[in-house]
Amino acid sequence: MRRSARVLTGTALAVATAALVAAPAFAADGGGLEVYPSAVTPGAQVTVNTATCRDGGAAEGDASAVGAGRFTLAPSAHKGDAIGQFRVPPSAQPGTYEIVARCAVGGKRISGDLVVDLTVPRGQEPRGSVKTGVGGALGPDPVQTAAGVAALAVAAAGGTWLLHRRARGDGI
Repeated sequence: MRRSARVLTGTALAVATAALVAAPAFAADGGGLEVYPSAVTPGAQVTVNTATCRDGGAAEGDASAVGAGRFTLAPSAHKGDAIGQFRVPPSAQPGTYEIVARCAVGGKRISGDLVVDLTVPRGQEPRGSVKTGVGGALGPDPVQTAAGVAALAVAAAGGTWLLHRRARGDGI
């Protein structure tokens, strides 16, 4: 009986600790500003939302720290949520910036962090081709591509024939 009580107490303690560790970190005033994506490159569009401003849901946002200026958070389709957007200027320097908002009713201040990085975030890799002057397998001229494939085939067949003759001892 004592053993199962210890196991249950240990399990309850582990679950409570995991819940505290996994809980999102909010400002001391009990609310937070969600910044999505939280890591961007200069020139990216950022969406900010909060459920803290429940009375009407509107808020005034300030992204001056990153150079984007002020923006408005308006009530969204989700009850009690306010949402707004701003664009990170192309001249933004790498670093972590505090994005703040103040609720229209009550004036409660909330904040969230935005990380600006010069590397491309995962999932946003560049697309397209690079003009190097070398060409590719599906270049603009199918005749040249076919001629190249034919030349490679002749070279491979000739090499195979020469190796076969050498293996038989016929010489070159």
